[in-house]
Amino acid sequence: MAADPPDPSTDTALEELFHRPDRVPLVYWRAFSGARTAVLVTGAAATLAFVAGLSRLSQGSVAPTGPLAAFLPPGVAAILPLASVFLAFLLIVVAAGLRAGYRLAWDGALVLYPALLAVPLVTGDATDLAPFVAAAVGLPLVAANRSGFDRALDLTPFQTVALLSFVAVQVYGTVGTYAMREHFAGVRSLTDAFYYIIVTGTTVGYGDATPTTQVTKLFTLSVIVLGTGAFTVATGSLLIPALESRISSAFGTMTASELTLLEDHVLVLGHGDLTEPLLDELAATTDVVVVTPDADRASALDEREVNVLTADPTDEGPLLDARIDAARGVVVATDDDARDALAVVAARQAAPGVRIVAAASDQRHVDKLEAVGADAVVSPAVIGGRLLGRAVLGDEEADGDGLSGLFDGDDAREGAE
Repeated sequence: MAADPPDPSTDTALEELFHRPDRVPLVYWRAFSGARTAVLVTGAAATLAFVAGLSRLSQGSVAPTGPLAAFLPPGVAAILPLASVFLAFLLIVVAAGLRAGYRLAWDGALVLYPALLAVPLVTGDATDLAPFVAAAVGLPLVAANRSGFDRALDLTPFQTVALLSFVAVQVYGTVGTYAMREHFAGVRSLTDAFYYIIVTGTTVGYGDATPTTQVTKLFTLSVIVLGTGAFTVATGSLLIPALESRISSAFGTMTASELTLLEDHVLVLGHGDLTEPLLDELAATTDVVVVTPDADRASALDEREVNVLTADPTDEGPLLDARIDAARGVVVATDDDARDALAVVAARQAAPGVRIVAAASDQRHVDKLEAVGADAVVSPAVIGGRLLGRAVLGDEEADGDGLSGLFDGDDAREGAE
């Protein structure tokens, strides 16, 4: 008696049950090679480079013996002990920028890492081996995570002009000092000229380089005035907005510079149960600014990258700060009809021509909100009740958004009243 042939369907079922086509990795390498790891390795490379630089400085003068030492220009070997320390400080700045996700920091890392790799090839010192290894690991990590560092460094026109002015003053001072070096004591080279401008601009003034004529003294005075002013303005233009942003983030509110850029936005006065779906609805189509006196809610909204101003929505001043006159419209929804009425009055006084839509928690207050200046009043309770009624009767429109039928013809007024 012949044996029954095997059932192919049974074999297929067993194969699907026990065979796994996708391999399960023993180690998820992506978790160890992401942007966070690139930042950590960059910080480690900066630390190792700093230690190596300090070690070389403690040894005094070091003669380069590496394979690239023969290609060094004359006089460069004397500054090699400072190379690792200088690169270390730059890498610390780059690591901080990478942590913030800036693309400019990513570009800087691609420049500094090869320089750090070249240091031991010039010095031939075993002390530079550790930062060399860190750079060899960090360079491909940073390059592979390019998409993780895509934040643009947004500078205002004033900040850009301030920085360019500071650089221009340094160039002006250095070139001018070198051009008039015959009338300066202690200035013979371009390095001497740059050194003189730095010690003069920082008001250190060691006295080893001094002007000897009336013209060079006046030139030095111009460098002091222009350099000090440019440095103060450039530093202030960068530090003050950073401090302002940090303080504003702590309190969950927009900065003054951010408020001035608002235009064609929707101003939401108050934050409550109705505000959450409203923010989801408007976020994809227009800029939204929420005005709420609740600091905790403001901080939570700020963490979600929602524009928020911590202030009383019934006060006309904050509404003017939020540029209500340039807003597309105003939504009043504080979960308190009495406060809603005050907020409508404040908004109407601040911007008589803006469109104001209010939400009435109690349908009996619809007429009152319209009387104080609201262009349209919506009663969520009425809308919800109508949706429930249509849904229970099997209305297909109520199975979707259910809103289109509520605002057709006479239902528009009834839905609001």
